[in-house]
Amino acid sequence: MADDERTAGLAHAHRAILEKKCVVFPTDTVYGIAADAFSPQAVTMLLVSKGRSRAMPPPVLMPRLNALDGLATDVFPEARQLAEAFWPGGLTLILHAQPSLDWDLGDTKGTVALRIPADEIAQELLTLTGPLAVSSANRTGQPAAQTAAEARDQLAESVEVYLEDGFRPLEGAGAVPSTIVDATSLPLRVVRQGAVSLERLRDVVPGLLDVEGNAPGPDAPQEAAPAEEAAVEAAPAWAPAEPAAGEPAGDKAPGAE
Repeated sequence: MADDERTAGLAHAHRAILEKKCVVFPTDTVYGIAADAFSPQAVTMLLVSKGRSRAMPPPVLMPRLNALDGLATDVFPEARQLAEAFWPGGLTLILHAQPSLDWDLGDTKGTVALRIPADEIAQELLTLTGPLAVSSANRTGQPAAQTAAEARDQLAESVEVYLEDGFRPLEGAGAVPSTIVDATSLPLRVVRQGAVSLERLRDVVPGLLDVEGNAPGPDAPQEAAPAEEAAVEAAPAWAPAEPAAGEPAGDKAPGAE
């Protein structure tokens, strides 16, 4: 995407978000459909576009780590360590939603799934708009879109703006969802495996439970390693919504974005 096209496209997408409409844009995993996270009308439009009910609320993508405490509350130190290690990147954290916020993402049971995507265009858009409710850009039950053109084939006129920037993650590479960790209680638990492996997560938080609820074996390290730099169930309300921005193929995985 040329610089002038990119600037114009981002400005158009920003206007659409302000007008409570949906946009499609690339993330570090697949393409996502986004709406203003603080507009019930916009979130409803996103869910309707996907053919999804309120029982499957979308995760929220945010532009930077310092937004974490504005969107979530009672964040455990272990969750903060994972965020510092793997954001931006393919890790989604389910946290207690900040009760002071005026938003309605669906039947979240007081939680929110948060992530910072490692994609330049996604981060530029999020910097303009602030946090966005984002799900994979596909109709529920269909493969996640890896280009804006694929997303348009499924979502058509329900989306105001499509930002095209080639394949995500890469042409010929399958879509990989974000790893999802339930961080609403201790010990933290993986609820969907994805882009960030269990081994890498346990390098930071050794006591992390796997998707079966199993603790690490006796040979696992007993102390947390220093947070590393990174390269998008206990909270059953959160259904797959992205591989960062979407699920790998048709909302089948047990997690979110």
